[in-house]
Order: sequence, then structure tokens, then C-alpha cells
Amino acid sequence: MNTFATVLLLILIVCAVAVSFTKNLLNAVVIFSAYSFVMAIIWFILESPDLAITEAAVGAGVTSILFFVTLKKMNQIHMDDKKEGKEENYEAEK
Repeated sequence: MNTFATVLLLILIVCAVAVSFTKNLLNAVVIFSAYSFVMAIIWFILESPDLAITEAAVGAGVTSILFFVTLKKMNQIHMDDKKEGKEENYEAEK
């Protein structure tokens, strides 16, 4: 096993442990996306491009988008209201 594959496996382990211990759901989704991306690269190194494309599309793509939409619906992701011109609403609410 070459050095690049070993480094990828270590990153995979770090991502798996980090997503288990993080408290912020947004960080967990980003780490999970990184896990899926690294897993797609590993599948490609193992000469299985069909699994690599599937992992990249479903794992890092569709699943991450669904998680982000779910977090937005749960109000876990807050838009920067100052960009939308709502800074005066913060003063009125306080």
C-alpha cells in the first residue's frame, strides 16, 4: 500500500471519529461530506470507478444537500441577516 492510500485511510478514520464527537450539526455534515469524498477517492484507487462515482454523487452530493436542507428547515443554519438589510430588525427586537 502506498503512502497516499495510507494518508487517505488515516484521514478517513479522523473524519469518522470527528463526526462522532462534534456538537455542531453543521460541522458534522461538513465532516461527513469530507468522509464521503475521501471514500470516493479510495474507491478510485482500488480500481473501482463505478463505486467511486456512486459514492461521490450520492454520499458527498445528494446526501449532503439533503442534510443541509434539513438543517435549514430545523433553523440550525442561520442566514446572515445583515446581508439582506435586516440589521434594523435586530435593534427593534431587542
